[in-house]
Amino acid sequence: MSQPILPDVSEQVLAATLEIISDGIWDWNALTGHVYRSPGWYRMLGYDVDSLENTVFTWESVIYPDDYERVMAHFEAYISGKLATYKIQYRCVTKSGGFIWIEDRGRIVERTNEGDVARMIGAHRDIHAEKILLEKSMSESLSLQKMVELRTHELSEINLQLAKKVHEVERLATVDPLTSLANRYYFEHKIETEVSRAKRFNQPLSLIAIDIDHFKNINDDFGHASGDKALVAMANIILNNIREVDTAARWGGDELMIILPNTQLTDATDLAEKLRVLIGELQLEIDTNITASFGVSEYSLGETTKHLMIRTDGALYEAKESGRNLVAVAND
Repeated sequence: MSQPILPDVSEQVLAATLEIISDGIWDWNALTGHVYRSPGWYRMLGYDVDSLENTVFTWESVIYPDDYERVMAHFEAYISGKLATYKIQYRCVTKSGGFIWIEDRGRIVERTNEGDVARMIGAHRDIHAEKILLEKSMSESLSLQKMVELRTHELSEINLQLAKKVHEVERLATVDPLTSLANRYYFEHKIETEVSRAKRFNQPLSLIAIDIDHFKNINDDFGHASGDKALVAMANIILNNIREVDTAARWGGDELMIILPNTQLTDATDLAEKLRVLIGELQLEIDTNITASFGVSEYSLGETTKHLMIRTDGALYEAKESGRNLVAVAND
């Protein structure tokens, strides 16, 4: 009888092994969204072991911003079968605020009957010292004149990019000045990002549209200042009842939107109902009750962002047509 390549390993031995391995081992269960990370993964980035959430959001949050799009493109190419291997070098932000270079390698070890990813494992290896040494070696091999020319060109490119970014920030602020919610520009960017994430990781995504009932009457009868106070009060209720990963935005006028990553339709509907009740209990300095109507939808795999928005708006319209101060759920 042939002997197994590896002996049986107990959970205690496996845990001890992962404790001493310096590389960061990770194990993603795509069906549940849970991501295991070894002690070495946390130590590599300067965090206490198990101090971060076991989700893909933690991974995304530590990717250096300038590397994010490149990493996501490589990851999607691999899980979709366009690349045979997943191996990429990029920077990760450490707890201290700096960054280190890592090499990320992974492999899909299980798929569903439909061919989607069910489980993927991999490891992060600290290559920061190698990168710095390589950069230093390359710099020393260049002539002084070449280095000056290269640095001058790099500085010119950096200045150009900074000028563009400053102009963009000045032109497109991301926060609505009245409510302190995200503005429409930021919402449109964020919903595209979240739809891509939901598709990439096969995770739920829900959307809530909110409209103040008879808002025009409030402005006409009590003045625009009262209408503004109603909007601010509603915004505060929303911000106090959503998670850090959620995004609340002022879509326009009296219409607000909430993006709920990794949230199923039932949970989104429960949140909408909770907000509806809280808004109805608002006490403002005007002689009328404030109510709101809600439309709720959940992203369907393969659906475009535009279609998701249309379904959500349709649910909101249904709530208003059915008598207002209601929560309506979108049809598929």
